[in-house]
Amino acid sequence: THLCSLCCSHFPLSIVGWVPSPQTTTDKTATMESIFAETSLTTPVLGVVLVLCINVVFRLAQSFKRDGVGNSFGNIITGSVNLLSNSDSVLKREEVKDSMDGYDKLFDGARKDVGSLHSKESIETRQKEYQTMVNSFYNLVTDFYEYGWGQSFHFAPRFKGETFQESIKRLEYYMASRAGMGPNTKAIDIGCGVGGPMRNIQQFTGADITGVTINEYQVKVGNKYCAQKGIDKKCRLVQGDFQKLDEIFEANTYDVAFEVEATCHSPDRVK
Repeated sequence: THLCSLCCSHFPLSIVGWVPSPQTTTDKTATMESIFAETSLTTPVLGVVLVLCINVVFRLAQSFKRDGVGNSFGNIITGSVNLLSNSDSVLKREEVKDSMDGYDKLFDGARKDVGSLHSKESIETRQKEYQTMVNSFYNLVTDFYEYGWGQSFHFAPRFKGETFQESIKRLEYYMASRAGMGPNTKAIDIGCGVGGPMRNIQQFTGADITGVTINEYQVKVGNKYCAQKGIDKKCRLVQGDFQKLDEIFEANTYDVAFEVEATCHSPDRVK
């Protein structure tokens, strides 16, 4: 009974076929006029609010700064606004879609037929075009990796009660200790990303470390972080293909070579 009365009070015409009296019609007309009047007053206010919101977002976008000590994308607003669009970006806004399309073509057919991703032709195409594939991929995802992952693009075993970042650093310090790295060590980080592990290891051991990545954007960002941490004299990133290190460095330049979840993505892991 309560439900029926509620429905009838809200939907008199459609449910019970009620015909309004002239007085009711007058009341409804007055109500509609009142609504339109309120709307005409509200619309300019909403417009002003919208302009203010856009202005705030724009100012936040302009205030974005790289933070080698903390997290560049820690603020959810400035971080999300500046994904793929900041002063370090190597892609212009209009180039993002082209980069995505170019990467997608390397997996042509994968969304049509199950298994075609691993066809012989598909694999050979990606092996031949691996430099383009990897570069396009990291132009697109580096900001997202930092946004959700931090500066070290890898995982680590995690103890109970240990934070994610604590586990990451523990793995990096353990690896450096096992390699016997110290202040007199010259090391190379193969496939270094934006250089999170190499910076942590440099500060832990005092070693001189060079990181290699094929991606120009990661080099720009990583070297900025090294400078912000004040370790750029002993820690730097260079652009290059880690499949062809002999074309970049002379033999016996480094005492230690390390990689963290990088060479597993090589098109020729035997090499």
